[in-house]
Amino acid sequence: MAFNNGVPATGTGLIASFGEMLIDFVPTVSGVSLAEAPGFLKAPGGAPANVAIAVARLGGKAAFVGKLGDDEFGHMLAGILKENGVRADGITFDQGARTALAFVTLRADGEREFMFYRNPSADMLLQPEELNLELIRSAKVFHYGSISLIVEPCRSAHLKAMEVAKEAGCLLSYDPNLRLPLWPSADEARKQILSIWEKADLIKISDVELEFLTGSDKIDDASALSLWHPNLKLLLVTLGEHGSRYYTKNFKGSVDAFHVKTIDTTGAGDSFVGALLSKIVDDQSILEDESRLRDVLKFANACGAITTTQKGAIPALPKEEDALKLIKGA
Repeated sequence: MAFNNGVPATGTGLIASFGEMLIDFVPTVSGVSLAEAPGFLKAPGGAPANVAIAVARLGGKAAFVGKLGDDEFGHMLAGILKENGVRADGITFDQGARTALAFVTLRADGEREFMFYRNPSADMLLQPEELNLELIRSAKVFHYGSISLIVEPCRSAHLKAMEVAKEAGCLLSYDPNLRLPLWPSADEARKQILSIWEKADLIKISDVELEFLTGSDKIDDASALSLWHPNLKLLLVTLGEHGSRYYTKNFKGSVDAFHVKTIDTTGAGDSFVGALLSKIVDDQSILEDESRLRDVLKFANACGAITTTQKGAIPALPKEEDALKLIKGA
């Protein structure tokens, strides 16, 4: 293992990321409503796809598993995955449905609001029998969100993929990535997000998701630990500019954020997750060693911070040396 500032080398095991990939249409001007935006730039996105590219950009091995429309946008997205070194043999194309689109409003503070075009989009139509099970079984880590739980048949495909990954001994990594406008109701979102909670080995939530899932406005250890389950190896709560908190069976703590000039928060959480997974994929004992875990989380925080310094998720995802430079300079 090569170490750099305590950061272990990126692993060689495969990280398979399951779910949606779509195109975000981002206004050319920040701080205006969708109606007022003079124009939009197309930005490839979708949290699971961002995580896969984040891993590959750090020199890790990643695959994306999901469905795209058999349209220009779908083929463009598959091309972007391949250009970024992500395996695309887990992708299927739907002849009948379009690739999902989202119009994003960038508020003046860099936070986002969404308007989705998915009725239904190709990602929602992935069927269990279309899964590349061989690819999933060959992964060391299987990562997913909750958007793929919203409707059938994708929900069944998601549950099947998780089951196959678990049987093959993969580490199951879950970032619910709450997008309330996509769910029929807040109650349904909470119920479904928690329906697969106890299957995950590693869970990452944001402070906003913590409040949503617990129904409490307190972002403290007691609130986070109310979401703990006995099979969990690591629970992470990301706190934006306040860094992140970590909880394991034997220890808990927090890691400070890096202060940068934030332009667009899109993809910061995905960058954080990709960085973490790329560093533990070959050596999961890091999850039980607090000092090594802290070094990895510091690295993940650096990757998340760098991702906020330019518009769009994928172009902003850092290389290893960018993150190490930020850590050294802090």
